Amino acid sequence: MILITGATGNIGIELCRLLAETGIPARAMCRKEIQLQKFKELGLDAVLADFEQPETLRKAMFGCEKMFLLTAPNPSHTETEKSMIDIAIAEGIKYIVRLSTADTNLSAKLSYAKSHAEIDHYLRSKPVDWTILRPTGFMQNFIESRHPIFKGFLPHMMGEGQLSYIDVRDIALVAKRILTEDIHKKATYYLTGPQSLTVKEVAAFLTEALGHEVNEVKSSETEMRKALGFARLSDWHIDTLIEQFITVAGGYEIDVTEEIERLTGNAPRTFAQFITDYKKHFSTH
Repeated sequence: MILITGATGNIGIELCRLLAETGIPARAMCRKEIQLQKFKELGLDAVLADFEQPETLRKAMFGCEKMFLLTAPNPSHTETEKSMIDIAIAEGIKYIVRLSTADTNLSAKLSYAKSHAEIDHYLRSKPVDWTILRPTGFMQNFIESRHPIFKGFLPHMMGEGQLSYIDVRDIALVAKRILTEDIHKKATYYLTGPQSLTVKEVAAFLTEALGHEVNEVKSSETEMRKALGFARLSDWHIDTLIEQFITVAGGYEIDVTEEIERLTGNAPRTFAQFITDYKKHFSTH
C-alpha cells in the first residue's frame, strides 16, 4: 500500500488517478470528510489525517510500505516534514518519495528552497530508502494569474530571466513510475519542462492559445504583492514567491533536463499543450 500525502492538491490528485487506473493499492490522505468520496470513487482507500495530529498520521500509515511526501507551502514546512519522516519510519514505512524543488540548496537565500534542502538532507540521513524529486516552477501556477490574464496582461517581476516550467501532470507521472519500480532508490531527479521561457514568451503562448492579446507587464514588488493578493495567497506564501521571482530574474534557475522522457518514456508537455488543456481556467475574470 502506498500512502499519498498532499492527495487533494494538483499533483496528488493526478498521482492518485494514475495509480487507480493501473490498479495499484494506494491510500489518499485527506483533511476533510467531504474529500474522501472522490478517492473512493476512483477505487482507492482514503483516510482523514492532519499533519498537526500525529496519532491520525499513524493511523493513515498503518499497513503502508511506501509514502509520497508532499506538504503545502507554509511557515512550519520544515518541522512538519521532518516529523512526518520520523513517524513514517517508526510506523514501518520502508520507502519515501519526496517532492522537493529544483533550486534547493542549504545556502540558498530563498527561504523555501533552503527549507527543502534541510528536509532533503534530513531524509537522506535516516534509515529508510528514498527518492527525491526536484521540479522547477509549475505551469499550473499561472492559473493564479487568470484574472489579469483575462484582462490582457501578465504582471511579473522576473525581468528577462528564464524558467523551464513543468506541467504537474508530468511530475505525477514520474512519481507513479518511481513508486512502482524498484530501481530509483537513493536517487535525486531534477525535473523540467521542454523549454526555458521568459515571461514575454509565456505571454505569447497565452495570446495564441486564448485568442486575445496578453502582454507582459513588468511590475514593482508592491504591485506584484497586490496582484498575488487576488489569488488569496497568505502573506508568507507571497513572500516566498517574491523571493523566487527575484531568483529567476537573476538567471539562477536550472536549464532544461531530459529526465521526464528518460524516466517515463514520454516527452514532457509543452507550455502550449498546458494552455490548450486548461483553457477553461483562463476564461473567467
